[in-house]
Amino acid sequence: MDGFRIPVGQWAETVVDVVGDALRGLFDAVALVLGAVYDAVDAVLMAPPFWLLIIVLAAAAFAVSGWRLALGTALGLLVIVGVDQWDNAMDTLALVIVAALVAIVIAIPVGIWAARSDAVSRIVRPVLDFLQTMPAFVYLIPAIIFFGVGAVPGMIATILFAIAPGVRLTELGIRGVDSEVVEAGYAFGASPARVLRQIQIPLALPSIMAGVNQVIMLSLSMVVIAGMVGAGGLGGEIVRAIGRINVGLGFEAGLSVVMIAMILDRLTSALGRPRAPRRADAARRTRNGGSTARPSRGESAADTDRSADSTRMERTSA
Repeated sequence: MDGFRIPVGQWAETVVDVVGDALRGLFDAVALVLGAVYDAVDAVLMAPPFWLLIIVLAAAAFAVSGWRLALGTALGLLVIVGVDQWDNAMDTLALVIVAALVAIVIAIPVGIWAARSDAVSRIVRPVLDFLQTMPAFVYLIPAIIFFGVGAVPGMIATILFAIAPGVRLTELGIRGVDSEVVEAGYAFGASPARVLRQIQIPLALPSIMAGVNQVIMLSLSMVVIAGMVGAGGLGGEIVRAIGRINVGLGFEAGLSVVMIAMILDRLTSALGRPRAPRRADAARRTRNGGSTARPSRGESAADTDRSADSTRMERTSA
């Protein structure tokens, strides 16, 4: 069909020009806020000596998962120090923290809203499909036009690229909560907000944390692309290595990205796992005369409680 062409590109340029002119003040404000937050987080990460930050992160890993994750965190960060990429790694970590935090703050409420409204879910789903299937480099074009060059367009592109799994897994987790449990909450007079806060979100927390994990991992995958627009950090080092065909620099920066990704992945995965009951709780139940053993398949928890009550009554009468 010679001569026939749909001017989609011209329409896109027109939309970008109109949006840029109409919302210039908003884009400048967003760039100012994101830039200030990024600089603040970067300053906090760069201020202490590397060994102190390693101790803090290892202690956080020990608190959420134990000594194995703490040891792995310390060794991974020491590898980054050993290849002389600590400053670049902190720049990258600051960018990932800010971008992932913004994406999570947007994704979780939107996912909850979509889970509670089928109409919203039908509207959000194609938008998420568009964001997930669009090539990552395409996000850089409007980001550069609206926000210039630097860390801010890299963060904007990262937010758009990483937000989709957070919305999807939050909606999936809320919708996956047993409807009988939700109905029981309403039957006891709980408001919708209380049911959401005390029933649905706690039960959906593993799925929500899986979404948070995916947001962070996708944010890290955009590090190199963000480095192409002047974001700096490890992405800038990798882009520089590509331009110079410097295999050693590229491998060192890439290895540092892998270390940060593994640490953040293990930390967020550990936070999403359900905690085992504490020994103090089991000991308290034992002191109160309750049984700590699990009921058998044919015995319900209520039957176990009744059996324990009758045992205590027999001991009292004796």
